[in-house]
Amino acid sequence: MSLRNIAIIAHVDHGKTTLIDVLLKQSGSFRENERVEERAMDSNDIERERGITILAKVTSLTWNETRINIVDTPGHADFGGEVERILSMVDGVVILVDAAEGPMPQTKFVLGKALAQGLRPIVAINKIDKSDERHLEVLEEIFDLFIALDATPEQLDFPVLYGSAKQGWMAEDPAGPKETLAPLLDKVVEHVPEPVVEEGAFRMLVTTIERNPFLGRILTGRITSGSVKANDPIHTLNREGKEVEKGRVSKVLAFRGLERTPVDQGDAGDIVSIAGLVTSTVADTICATSVSTPIAAKPIDPPTLSVTFRINDGPLAGREGDKVQSRVIRERLFREAEGNVAIKVTPGDDNDSYDVAGRGELQLAVLIENMRREGFELTIGRPKVLFKEENGQRMEPVEEVIIDVDDEFTGAVVQKLTERKGELTDMRPSGVGRTRIQLLVPTRSLIGYQPELLSDTRGTAIFNRLFHSFVPFKGDLPGRRTGVLISNGTGQSVAYALWNLEDRGSMLIDAGVDIYEGMIIGEHNRENDLEVNALKGKQLTNIRTQSKDEAVRLTTPKKLTLEQSLGYIAEDEYVEVTPKSIRLRKIWLDPNDRKRMSRAAKSA
Repeated sequence: MSLRNIAIIAHVDHGKTTLIDVLLKQSGSFRENERVEERAMDSNDIERERGITILAKVTSLTWNETRINIVDTPGHADFGGEVERILSMVDGVVILVDAAEGPMPQTKFVLGKALAQGLRPIVAINKIDKSDERHLEVLEEIFDLFIALDATPEQLDFPVLYGSAKQGWMAEDPAGPKETLAPLLDKVVEHVPEPVVEEGAFRMLVTTIERNPFLGRILTGRITSGSVKANDPIHTLNREGKEVEKGRVSKVLAFRGLERTPVDQGDAGDIVSIAGLVTSTVADTICATSVSTPIAAKPIDPPTLSVTFRINDGPLAGREGDKVQSRVIRERLFREAEGNVAIKVTPGDDNDSYDVAGRGELQLAVLIENMRREGFELTIGRPKVLFKEENGQRMEPVEEVIIDVDDEFTGAVVQKLTERKGELTDMRPSGVGRTRIQLLVPTRSLIGYQPELLSDTRGTAIFNRLFHSFVPFKGDLPGRRTGVLISNGTGQSVAYALWNLEDRGSMLIDAGVDIYEGMIIGEHNRENDLEVNALKGKQLTNIRTQSKDEAVRLTTPKKLTLEQSLGYIAEDEYVEVTPKSIRLRKIWLDPNDRKRMSRAAKSA
């Protein structure tokens, strides 16, 4: 049976996972009566809750005597490391573009990576059923993007299909026929070359890694040469060609629909998973014992943001989680760094902290969310941007930001981002009453900006960002505009006390919540921090009263999500994360310690 290996790449929410759902259904990968979840490829809980793809996954279907291995990739820039690795496994890509939004920052990123590897994309303009679709302009924008990314003449001669993944059709004409996705599969078989097979013994570059409770490590990649069977002796080489470990293949698994099934033999060109190795990781080469040269692994773009993970040393530590020791946190972080090449873990300033560097707040927030679900308790510091030195000059990362916003809010958005050292590069209409603003903004400026953008635009803005380049350091930025309200005692918050504090600012907690000295319970109206008493009840007397102010009506508190909390905290604050709670606190809980440290910081 002939083989094709393809990846489906696109910006977030342009329909990759939905398209694969329909492809699997129409190709007969499921039984008639089989119950299949919507967006079946998004298999873990966080992917389902947020409606985004985080991990790249492989599936397979059969079409007219051809087996097609399909890789579903994430669309968020924070998970770009997954896409960069995956492209070395495939021989072609289908690039999906929304018929209304057109090419977006992540479209540019993934397409640039695919063109650099010499792949010839198939362009599929999706969501053609939208009322505001503009497929002719979008096609022109895609062509301009190909030229801007230095595509070769062969790559510029790309086939185009139009359709709606949700409705389950693709065709060469926007008008249809609106029947099936067969034209897309036919185009893949016709346009994508068969995998190139090299001569020699078995070799495979590991591109993804998973853990299985029964099989241990499962390493997935494409076999470059030779074949592999269960029980074959193998060894692993790292990038430099040094041997990492020796072992035997315990199982060879191939992808069939959504399932991984054991196969007798994996042949060159196919994407398979191998079990049986203990320490091998991503970018290593698994090969026959006679092979001594590794397969060259493509370099991955560097991380741009770092966050400090610490043990939870607050007064409420250990009440909700069972994994609180720094040793357990260390093991979990280093295990994450093994399988995720876009994350780097280094020991921090003291024995109880670790600096974790990644691509963005979302990627780090997903890691924190996974850890709290596993029972970890952590305190997290404010995200810091990673600078680098070049010719004695300090360089900082800058991101390309594209914001779609209603016309009435453009002034506020541009003003805020130019105050934060952003440079406006383009501004154009993007539909009726909407404007698309394009800027180059320092990564530092975007930490915690998203909640502010949503309040400035009443929740109507669509915000996209992508790492652009390193530029000379742009100077200091304005900090958070307001101070915070800090609890001056330990106990349970009282509704009457919170009601009296509402004149001072907006609350971040409800009544009846456990609080402690040094915990942040609200946002102050002014620029300074203020210590307040949220434990003081009403003084009761034995005199009856009929006054109307007896009933305490509290304003609904402003509950911050994990990403909002990471962006909100200042340099001297932590986010305390436990399986059930997210709290904000000062690093120094005692007010005297805080004063001493702020004096020391000013004198330094």
